[in-house]
Amino acid sequence: MNVETFQDLIEWTRLLHAHLAQCLKHCSSHQEETRAKWLLEYLSDHEKTLEKTVAAFERQADPKALHTWVYDYLSHTPIAPHQKCTMPYAKMSFDEICEEIFSFHDQVIQLYRYLEGRAEITEARDLVRDLLRLEEHEAKRLAFQSNLTRDL
Repeated sequence: MNVETFQDLIEWTRLLHAHLAQCLKHCSSHQEETRAKWLLEYLSDHEKTLEKTVAAFERQADPKALHTWVYDYLSHTPIAPHQKCTMPYAKMSFDEICEEIFSFHDQVIQLYRYLEGRAEITEARDLVRDLLRLEEHEAKRLAFQSNLTRDL
């Protein structure tokens, strides 16, 4: 997927969350460690919710912002909706899963921070800022929930 506009960026982010949700769910059925299995199921549900929330941004966003070009976009490997999950999370420990998921969310947050400073119109800047706040809030929520699960 080529990301040329902020609408493409939202779609790319939505697809990332959707793919991650599917992969986490798939891996949960193959995970042997009970605590890690619960974490994968929780994370899968969380990513599905994030996918829907990001999609709502696209439906509600100012068309002027959506159609604004993203000039300084860093190239990322596109994720195809039908890409097969190779089950990496099924073989990871609880802590490794957390580290991987937090890294994923940190990358999205860093991208949004980068783009927030480069958005040329107010509407696009506001859109990226809102997406950034969503991702930051959800990352904090994931950290809190994973710490609760770790304590079980």
